Amino acid sequence: MSNEPPKAPPLYPKSHLLAASGIAALLSLALLVFPSSEVEAKKTTLNLELESPVEQLEQQATPPLANEEAAPPPFAQIDTADEKTEQTAKTEPAPAAEAAKAPNHREVTVGRGDTLSTLFGKVGLPANAVHEVLASNKQAKQFSQLKHGQVLEIELDKDGQLASLHSKVSDLETIRLTKSGNGYAFNREISKPTVRSAYVHGVIKSSLSASAQRAGLSHSLTMDMAGIFGYDIDFAQDIRQGDEFDVIYEQKVVNGKVVGTGNILSARFSNRGKSYSAVRYTNKQGNTSYYTADGNSMRKAFIRTPVDFARISSRFSAGRKHPILNKIRAHKGVDYAAPRGTPIKAAGDGKVLLAGRRGGYGNTVIIQHGNRYQTLYGHMQGFAKGVKTGGSVKQGQVIGYIGTTGLSTGPHLHYEFQVNGVHVDPLGQKLPMADPIAKAERQRFMQQSQPLIARMDQEKATMLASSKR
Repeated sequence: MSNEPPKAPPLYPKSHLLAASGIAALLSLALLVFPSSEVEAKKTTLNLELESPVEQLEQQATPPLANEEAAPPPFAQIDTADEKTEQTAKTEPAPAAEAAKAPNHREVTVGRGDTLSTLFGKVGLPANAVHEVLASNKQAKQFSQLKHGQVLEIELDKDGQLASLHSKVSDLETIRLTKSGNGYAFNREISKPTVRSAYVHGVIKSSLSASAQRAGLSHSLTMDMAGIFGYDIDFAQDIRQGDEFDVIYEQKVVNGKVVGTGNILSARFSNRGKSYSAVRYTNKQGNTSYYTADGNSMRKAFIRTPVDFARISSRFSAGRKHPILNKIRAHKGVDYAAPRGTPIKAAGDGKVLLAGRRGGYGNTVIIQHGNRYQTLYGHMQGFAKGVKTGGSVKQGQVIGYIGTTGLSTGPHLHYEFQVNGVHVDPLGQKLPMADPIAKAERQRFMQQSQPLIARMDQEKATMLASSKR
């Protein structure tokens, strides 16, 4: 008899155990091959809720580290999500997408043919909104005077109605309309520019205007410069190739951008080998004028030429053959040819003896300057507003416009200059000067003028040194 305990009989037949083992192996394989869709759906939902679209894009754009396993791209498993998760993704867009579609702010740029009505239509505002805006305030009509390229910024309220409208009219000016209980309130915002000084240098190659533009001087500053030196230089006949100019002027700046120019502070013009310098000075009484570096006035009692940049077509002569009468006849003045409509300026302060027709002179203005001097301006197209017989004019004031009235073969000004009733050549006449700096202000003037003259010298020397390198 053996001492070993008896063996327990098997609970299942051997065939059943083999079958069960096979099923377990198949289930394990299935779990490895087909991961749970419920688990993956929860993972995707977590990404949608905790990661913004920006963070997701950053993850997509950032490559995995060398020793790090790359994560699946965001939304890669979206198709395996259950129906509830897919619906959540469709009905709950990311906050950034909602912000991009927010209708409260609009910007529209004025194109060719655009009106306020067409621009309002582009942002969904009704047609009557234009009438409501323009009728709300007299100044609101400025919004109907639109320029090509101008930008309008529009704010809408929660109902999609106009809440405010504003636009930059210029670099310095913004206009705004804001809805209130009584309609729309108009407001104008003016930016105050910073004023600084700037320097330019130019050399005449063809014309003053072209050379000044090439040097960076605006048209208005070019005209100002011509006015400053116009007593000494005849810009119609004296300018030569190689003449030079230096100018220090005011620049207006907003946020680092040049938005305009101011006054010429100092200038120098070298004409035919002779140099003229001018400095702007305001005296203690508030009167401003230009003076030479030593304090003499640049201003004379008369300007040299009454028409800017005109061409001399006929000079003062005792024996000129008249182009229409075809006979020898003294030409007692100077003719300046210029396009029809070019402004004509009074040569000096005075009283208007005549503003009307006078024989072969056509439309004519005659001005008496004190007791000794008289000037005449003939063949005008018409007279400037306010110029009439018996009135007064100031030096440089526009009195009329170039024309061909009277005995004239083409548009030009016939200009005469009389001293004590005798005709003289206005081009050769020495002009009387205005008063110099008063002795009481001379020291103050020199303190302001000397640094400006010195700066022009230094700027030019630096520029010439740089060009030689």
